[in-house]
Amino acid sequence: MTQPSRSPFQQGQKAPSRLSRRGFVLGGVLIAGGGVLAARWFNVAASTGDAALTAPQAHAAALSGEITLIDIRRPDEWASTGVPEGGVALDMRRKDFVEALAAEVAGRLDAPIALICARGVRSNRLATRMTQAGFTRILDVPEGMLGSGAGPGWVKRGLPVVTIDT
Repeated sequence: MTQPSRSPFQQGQKAPSRLSRRGFVLGGVLIAGGGVLAARWFNVAASTGDAALTAPQAHAAALSGEITLIDIRRPDEWASTGVPEGGVALDMRRKDFVEALAAEVAGRLDAPIALICARGVRSNRLATRMTQAGFTRILDVPEGMLGSGAGPGWVKRGLPVVTIDT
């Protein structure tokens, strides 16, 4: 006598709908986690936390004297877009950059200094280096002059710039 055939469910296999549901949930978790990781990776502002200013905040603070705004880009970049109104052009490639920065704030390492570059990458890196050099109140403008994931940038916001002789 032959035994009746057992269904796949009686043989210990799981229901296809349950596998699909688990796969769907797992896939959703992976996609969401990947999205969070990508947002943290590509958004420069995420790594600066409270030590970041938007371009309008930096402009207002520089004009009121609350901060010293330093444009750390190259002279050819200053010539292309101008320097932020209220800002000081100081090329970060200078060998004496730390000393020149200290001179801009009369040697006060606790003076609030905001750094701006083209798109926030160089200013973010330099903010870390200046903190390591002893400056205690370094701020970043992560959207930069030309915009980034942190915002449209100084130029696109229509904030004023000044031309300088390089």
